[in-house]
Amino acid sequence: MELRPNRGGFLRPFGCGWFIREFLLGHGPEGSLAIDTERGACQEDIFYHYKIALYKAYAEDAVAYENERRVKQRKPIYTEEEYEERVAYFMSRMPYKLFKCRYHSFQRYFHWLKQLKWVEFTDSPLLNHRSSGPPRPASASGILLPWVY
Repeated sequence: MELRPNRGGFLRPFGCGWFIREFLLGHGPEGSLAIDTERGACQEDIFYHYKIALYKAYAEDAVAYENERRVKQRKPIYTEEEYEERVAYFMSRMPYKLFKCRYHSFQRYFHWLKQLKWVEFTDSPLLNHRSSGPPRPASASGILLPWVY
């Protein structure tokens, strides 16, 4: 009987909750945009930057696996320029649906954060692209989101 785990599943290089927290605190996680914490950001923008950060993390992991294979074959590892070229190569060839990160799931997760009052609405006209309807959620200074893994 084998005790090894089955292949597959949803592995993430970083958690969604951690990314949202760091993004709304203005830290610019995983190379994403650093926002103004007083203004916040709408959840569509947060999702976009989360998705791009996932793409980049997966591409960097692919290049790291390539480097491991090169070391095992006694070849030199990539230089910094070659590394960036390989990351760009993998990012250009990854399918959109590879990460199983759907906007609806992100919306549900964000809804839970709103119910817990860990994010709040903003009245900034720059974030509310619609003239009518409820304002979109955004961060305010001093709000700390939980560490979710």
